[in-house]
Amino acid sequence: MTYGSAIMFAVAAVLGIVGSVLLLRLRSPTITEPQTYAFRMIGIMLTSGAIVLAMSAAAMWRWSTQI
Repeated sequence: MTYGSAIMFAVAAVLGIVGSVLLLRLRSPTITEPQTYAFRMIGIMLTSGAIVLAMSAAAMWRWSTQI
């Protein structure tokens, strides 16, 4: 695995974890309506960013190992 791919996978993991935590916070009954909107929007964006970044890192890793 190249150094760049490893960094991309690590950043994707962080984005995915933070996004998932924000989405799980929506289950709490104590959050306000603006927090609900913000947690939902940011959580979805971070989670989707993690997915796309992980796919890009996997493609870059695959391309770098081809002869």
